Amino acid sequence: MQDKKDNVPGALRTFFSRRFNLNLGKANEEEVVNSISRNSVFVGGPLWTLIFAIIIASVGLNVNSTAVIIGAMLISPLMGPIMGIGLGIGTNDFELVKRGGRNLLIATFISIVTSTIYFYITPLHEAQSELLARTTPSIWDVFIAFTGGLAGIIAATRRDKSNVIPGVAIATALMPPLCTAGYGLAMGNWPFFFGALYLFFINSLFICISTYLIVRFLKFDKKHFEDPGVEKKVSRYILISVLVTVIPSIYLAYGIVQKSIFENNAQTFIREQFNFTTTQVINRNLRYAKGEKEIDLLLIGDELSQTKVNSIKGNLKKYKLEGTTLRIRQGLNARQEIDFSQIKASIMEDVFKKENQSRTAVKVDKLAQPLPDIRSELIVLFPEIKSYSLANTVISRLDTQSKDTLTLFSAGVSKMPSASNQVKIRSWLKSRLKVDSLETIYSSK
Repeated sequence: MQDKKDNVPGALRTFFSRRFNLNLGKANEEEVVNSISRNSVFVGGPLWTLIFAIIIASVGLNVNSTAVIIGAMLISPLMGPIMGIGLGIGTNDFELVKRGGRNLLIATFISIVTSTIYFYITPLHEAQSELLARTTPSIWDVFIAFTGGLAGIIAATRRDKSNVIPGVAIATALMPPLCTAGYGLAMGNWPFFFGALYLFFINSLFICISTYLIVRFLKFDKKHFEDPGVEKKVSRYILISVLVTVIPSIYLAYGIVQKSIFENNAQTFIREQFNFTTTQVINRNLRYAKGEKEIDLLLIGDELSQTKVNSIKGNLKKYKLEGTTLRIRQGLNARQEIDFSQIKASIMEDVFKKENQSRTAVKVDKLAQPLPDIRSELIVLFPEIKSYSLANTVISRLDTQSKDTLTLFSAGVSKMPSASNQVKIRSWLKSRLKVDSLETIYSSK
């Protein structure tokens, strides 16, 4: 009996070592190196594939189509040079590092030029939610890039190829930031340009790091030179390149983590402290910079008293937001100078995000549900609406005995909304009223 107990740890070690052994199914090392080296070069077909993929991704961002963006990422060859750099560092192959870096710079330049030309000539210049999501990196982008890179290089070292690398290309999202940078350049929006480039750099860097780690874990042979002096020089160059790249990345990653923590705490603070029935937050701006943290809120509805505002500010410490400036703007009836286009863009972005989320519909008696007062919000968001009526009603079908309920919104307008504005109004109403069935009727005043 004792012998069996003694064998249990050994059996567990054998089980896990076999299950998680990366050397099982590993391809020939020379084949892996040759394959990654070939994919690191953008000449002829791969270069044209990149250009067409960039155009497709730019169109997807322009029209806010997730499916088109995913399709572009599937055909993108951008992973090649990034993995080539990581492989070159891991195998002491400075030529491969230089080749991968050179081709990555070429690919980046061509991608930005292509997307800039597209966004310059397209008639649609509004920044949609898919594009806005690629302007600043978060801690999740770092995590996805790192784990995606691990999955990608493991798949590249297997004998049996799978669909992992296309999946990694989608998850790490290398192309959309480059297209967003092109949009920023075409529109003269430098925060978009530099923010998107920053996101692309972070994604590329952590894919490269994960590639290096797996290459060293699998003990790929390092390149040796006949002249020891040359070998030392190459090793020194690679070490300097790694330090120049990794040390700033650690600082940048730390900043991203701190910013993500601040934004998460700020969102929780806003959600819990501004939960009022007659006052609503319609726009929020979170600013995080070195030595400066600010929460800027725009409210509509009943104004909060100064006593209430001071009480809310006193709760910042509870949410680990010490040193954060809380700026509250309210009193739309006082005709403050407010950027209404910014408010509309912010709320429309939230609406489209909610529309894309999968939700479980719960059937309830809609006729018993009270409908909120949306007058103040309609004045801000859709000034062309001059009057409205809102009611839950019963629809009786003549071909069957069944009945259904829907929410009916009837509006008198100064001018008939365009088709796109009607879609926006309908989307906002469904999100604001939390209804699935909605009918809208417009009449000119």
